[in-house]
Amino acid sequence: MAAELTVPQLSAKHRPTLDQALSAIRSRAYWSPHPEHPKAYGETAPADGLAAFEAVRGTRLDLGQPGTDGWTGAEVSPFGPELGVEYPHVDPDVLLPAMKAGMGAWRDAGPEARALVCIEILARISARTHEFAHAVMHTSGQAFMMAFQAGGPHAQDRGLEAVAYAYEEQTRVPGQADWSKPQGKKDPLELGKTFTAVPRGVALMIGCNTFPTWNGYPGLFASLATGNAVLVKPHPRAVLPLALTVQVAREVLTEAGFDPNLVALAVERPGEGIAKTLAVRPEIKLIDYTGSTEFGDWLETHARQAQVYTEKAGVNTVVLDSTDNYKGMLSNLAFSLSLYSGQMCTTPQNLLIPRDGIATDAGHKTYDEVVADLAASVGGLLGDDARANALLGALVNPDVKSRLEAAAALGEVALASREVVNPEFPDAVVRTPVMVKLDAAKADPEAPYLSECFGPVSFAVAVDTTADALDLLRRTVREKGAMTVGAYTTSADTERAVEEVCLEESAQLSLNLTGGVFVNQTAAFSDFHGSGGNPAANAALCDGAFVANRFRVVEVRRQA
Repeated sequence: MAAELTVPQLSAKHRPTLDQALSAIRSRAYWSPHPEHPKAYGETAPADGLAAFEAVRGTRLDLGQPGTDGWTGAEVSPFGPELGVEYPHVDPDVLLPAMKAGMGAWRDAGPEARALVCIEILARISARTHEFAHAVMHTSGQAFMMAFQAGGPHAQDRGLEAVAYAYEEQTRVPGQADWSKPQGKKDPLELGKTFTAVPRGVALMIGCNTFPTWNGYPGLFASLATGNAVLVKPHPRAVLPLALTVQVAREVLTEAGFDPNLVALAVERPGEGIAKTLAVRPEIKLIDYTGSTEFGDWLETHARQAQVYTEKAGVNTVVLDSTDNYKGMLSNLAFSLSLYSGQMCTTPQNLLIPRDGIATDAGHKTYDEVVADLAASVGGLLGDDARANALLGALVNPDVKSRLEAAAALGEVALASREVVNPEFPDAVVRTPVMVKLDAAKADPEAPYLSECFGPVSFAVAVDTTADALDLLRRTVREKGAMTVGAYTTSADTERAVEEVCLEESAQLSLNLTGGVFVNQTAAFSDFHGSGGNPAANAALCDGAFVANRFRVVEVRRQA
């Protein structure tokens, strides 16, 4: 097929971005090519993006994929409206061979061409950030500004980060080498050698409901940039953002002279559960999954023909030992507990507080005082309904609402949840967080704080000492995993002790955050999301290990 986009054109346009991304992952300094502020996209971008989102509602999104055997789609926004978009339902027996057909040319294009095509895809998605923000908002329940930032530039950053790691890992080995081994008085042994990064096969990216682009882009672009075709299987409640992504990818691949079927969409009918069926097909060689521990464990056990990358559930913990900025600590924690109604895999759940209290710059605070002050800080943050709606968004599904309502019966309620009315979307289910007081002295193997309770639920757990808090931290990370750990302490010894726990149990740690950086937020190119070293996830977003096993190097030796 004739290419409208040539590699020299793409190189002139995107090679500087690739070089900056490579520099950023090495230095870990702040960098992003994708603006966070809505106004950066032009004066008409907000209206244009909303219009584009509204235009796709109630339509059939025909991607021109082979194997389409019907149409499906039943998304309802957590804010109330039905999206009414129909998507292609596929016959994998037809689609998967078509996806494999284009992989040879994609492999032969080489790491740089693949990286540049991926960056062009991301650039076009970036230009439509306002449209994507509405799509993320109305499938995930994120408030608009969070959907704009996390679903837009931050997701695009994570995708670009994966492309940079993929390029770096593939180019560690030279493409060719002349080999000469001396043989004394005889002529040397001489060979010509070529080394080619070859893909595993078709990758399956299983999307999540809460962060369809942020959690989806790393695996999608890591697989595509390493030469694999990618089949995107969105969460049935959050199809649109990933369907639009697939649409853009297919357009760019076509214009660059490659087979558009290198990226395809697989949407399930209600209750069909096609992820299990697809995951064990022999064509599927890579799987990326974000979601429940139960299904993540199933994939790791049963999809034995594939390399499986999972991000599952964990028990995120904050140890409160002491602080020299009590007000800042409370404010920081209140925001972390409230953002997106706690529906982040990184949101703190367990707050471990010595029952005798903690030392602060505002004097000694008892356990009860710390809990009451934190509850008051959350209440103050969310006291205004307009601000509450902007921070909380909407509960993403009925399961979160059920867990929230059940939490009040688990112990003494320190902060009761309240209903917030969203005047723009009166059907939205908006609730403030609940905080429950529990006691670790009551040895209970079924204690609520020993498992994840996903949603706006936190447990203020009284422990005898900080040492006991660290023991409980170690136990929960080892047994249940954790995406994040936080700690507040003015003691150098305690800081070293909590750091040692996190190093030994492979958990990402944030210490003494009191400003505008929060334990449940990470920055691409600098922060690692998860470690891959505890049960919460078997991979980190993003490091060399996340991309290096998506391809193998095949050597061809020729007699010189």
